[in-house]
Amino acid sequence: MAKVMTEKRIRELDHYAQKGRKYKKFVYNRFFTCGILAFLQIIAWLVLLFVLERKAGFVARVVMYSFAAIFVLYLLNRPDSDSSAKAKWIIMILVVPIIGMSLFLLYGEGRPTIYMNLKYEASKKENAKYHLQSLETEKQVEESGRAAAVSKYLLNEANYPAFTDGEIEYYGTGKQLFEAMLEEAEKAEKFILMEYFILAGGKMWDRLREVLLKKAQAGVRVYIIYDDFGSILHLPHDYELYLEALNPNIKCMAFNHVIPVFAMRQNNRDHRKLFVIDNNVAFTGGLNIADEYIGELIRFGDWKDTGVKVTGGAAQTFTVMFFDLWNAFNPEEKVNLSELLGSVEDCKQVLLEKQSLSDQNHANRQGYFVQPFDDSPLDRKSDGEFVYLDIINRASKYVYIFTPYLILPDSLRVALCSAAMRGVDVRIVTPSIPDKKIVFRMTRANYDALMQHGIKIYEYTPGFIHGKSIVADDECAVVGSINFDYRSLYLHFENAVYFTDKNAVQAVRKDCEETFEVSSIRTAENTKRTWFGHLVDAVLRFMDTVV
Repeated sequence: MAKVMTEKRIRELDHYAQKGRKYKKFVYNRFFTCGILAFLQIIAWLVLLFVLERKAGFVARVVMYSFAAIFVLYLLNRPDSDSSAKAKWIIMILVVPIIGMSLFLLYGEGRPTIYMNLKYEASKKENAKYHLQSLETEKQVEESGRAAAVSKYLLNEANYPAFTDGEIEYYGTGKQLFEAMLEEAEKAEKFILMEYFILAGGKMWDRLREVLLKKAQAGVRVYIIYDDFGSILHLPHDYELYLEALNPNIKCMAFNHVIPVFAMRQNNRDHRKLFVIDNNVAFTGGLNIADEYIGELIRFGDWKDTGVKVTGGAAQTFTVMFFDLWNAFNPEEKVNLSELLGSVEDCKQVLLEKQSLSDQNHANRQGYFVQPFDDSPLDRKSDGEFVYLDIINRASKYVYIFTPYLILPDSLRVALCSAAMRGVDVRIVTPSIPDKKIVFRMTRANYDALMQHGIKIYEYTPGFIHGKSIVADDECAVVGSINFDYRSLYLHFENAVYFTDKNAVQAVRKDCEETFEVSSIRTAENTKRTWFGHLVDAVLRFMDTVV
């Protein structure tokens, strides 16, 4: 890091971290100043664009609508775009061309700046050699039936291998997941990696921070990434430098620093959640590092989250995934994977040994594999959306879904409705107590179209469900950070695990069934709206690509 922490600043932040999280909260927090300045810029920008459109002369209007026509033609001929989103952008561009085109460039492309793209792609290319797919495993996956389709896609299009060694364990609450994380972290001997959208002071972070510091003092290397926007309400400025000042074995990066400028790159956040120990054990799910996720702080009623623990060769995918992002956006602390993991040949040998041991211990385990993957806003495709679509389209018995936000692109809406109409039992659980009221309203606005086709919508009566999972037919499941909404699918960095382990899949299904029991089912009667409510929802649905 270029900046250096003074002793005074270290003491100040240490006080914040351990004793006085609420002390000088407004002074420490950048959210208010950055938010106000960005808001003022947005208003000024929109007013300027509106004035330009109103005051434009004949020639200017010809030029403006010529560009609008080009944008519309581009949208109509873009094969990878959601049809509903296309229609919304086309209407906006034709009605208010300058504003519509500007908003499309910011939100509609679903990509950050070219500079971010180049750095991230270069990092992924450099680390790609550590994504190791054995031919034997690939053959076993081929024989696993319909689940092989998603696996092939993730291998061929996203370069993420599948693994048939190791174990996967599902956790139905954030507290269970966190306790397992702490238990494994205590065993760390080489390194610990953690990457979260939110890092907040509190009992959860106190316990984890204590373990991380103890391990760092014992020589274990600790690498931390947290999203600067996700943590802006919880951490003071320069907190990453404070953590590094605690021990030379601790390295930390605040991803995509929030600045008081309305910039395109500010829209792309690191929403991934992963925790890796020694390249042997990895965790992912909906859990962030904040007290409400483990029930230590009551917000929005009972907070339900989900996650998984992965062991074996698949843990290496998480390691590479982490350093793809770390090396791209933290070049001053760049990590050479050969120094951390050994040579590619060494890794191949280790993976072969793990696979051989697994084959001996699980001789009768057929159709089992685990495949971690991530999704970024840097390309023209949404790997998360493809995986969800394939699971839904191939389902023949049931599809159960947990999601805190239900703001669907047309492709997923059609897939879910088609599945229900062909007799598949489709059930979706959303929160009954919202964390964001506008998003909650947009979620409920999607209920009618789904329920009319036989889809059962449940709201988690005890409070807020934050888990992101899908399970189908006792055959396959996905657990990770990917919500069923536009931001997760197109604008954020995300990650998840696709798996076919029978025990873990059935654990996900059982958790779903138990959750249905404590949730209220939505019906035409209890979702009635006035004409004004329908109008509000129609406007919100029109704006769902930019909210």
